[in-house]
Amino acid sequence: MLRHQLDMLLRPSRKRVRTTRFDRFWFVWLYRLWPRSVQALMIVHPKTLIRWHRGGFRWYWRWKSRRRGGRPRVNTEIRQLVRQMSRENPLWGAPRIHGELLKLGFDVSQSTVSRYMPRRPSDPGQRWKTFLANHRDCITAIDFLTVPTLSFRQLYVLVVLNHQRRQLVYLAVTANPSTFWTVQQMREAFPWESAPRYVIHDRHGTFGEAFRRRLQLLGMTSVPTAPRSPWQNGHVERVIGSIRRECLDHMIIFSARHLRRVLKDYLVYYNETRTHLALSKDAPVPRATSPPHQGNIIAVPQLGGLHHRYERRAA
Repeated sequence: MLRHQLDMLLRPSRKRVRTTRFDRFWFVWLYRLWPRSVQALMIVHPKTLIRWHRGGFRWYWRWKSRRRGGRPRVNTEIRQLVRQMSRENPLWGAPRIHGELLKLGFDVSQSTVSRYMPRRPSDPGQRWKTFLANHRDCITAIDFLTVPTLSFRQLYVLVVLNHQRRQLVYLAVTANPSTFWTVQQMREAFPWESAPRYVIHDRHGTFGEAFRRRLQLLGMTSVPTAPRSPWQNGHVERVIGSIRRECLDHMIIFSARHLRRVLKDYLVYYNETRTHLALSKDAPVPRATSPPHQGNIIAVPQLGGLHHRYERRAA
């Protein structure tokens, strides 16, 4: 013990003596053979030696009791799927998630599912995003879009947007909007008892008290926004901006008839071709994916070539 400490002191060192793994192993081995060798320690505290001994003992039993059988490890995919299901379905417990995993072909026990479920409050409730998603199918937004013609005539376009899949339901053109005309367009936009439950609009004079009463007769509830608050009807305001940027800003409108024809083509492009970030880059009317084996890619011009739709067709 003393000789080894002397060798350590003779090593070149700028500051204090450094112990290597071999030194620690040597001291621990001598301590196991002769416990009274602690009294001969000069450069290491006895408590440090005892700590090294206990650390080596833990390492030894960790190596000896390493996994040699038992249950197989849980796949990373299963662990991530359990956490995903638990986050997306706050009302589900371990039995419900376990049942879904069995239907997906995963052989895992219910206790394993419980172990990998993240912690959550004792009274889980739906989030605002889920609450709004459950009610957006019965919400429709309307607003007016103004378009000048070649002769500086002002035309008004009634935009009717469904919140469920951001689908343009109806586009109507007039030079003199009135309450009666607007109510009639709402009847044509939602025939055969397909009217939504709520209609969001601003406080334009056309959407006055008479308009609200007639909407109520059609089974719709009028929901006016606050004064000078266009962000409260943000979906339809964004659609109006898209109509301008993607269509009307690149054309000169000659008449109301011309505007109706252009908006009719744009409605088809918007609903069936144009992809949306809010719909996971899908169109309001879902588009089927074309795999490579269906043929070559062709471009179908829309809106006179202002936009294109790309499809695969067999040669």
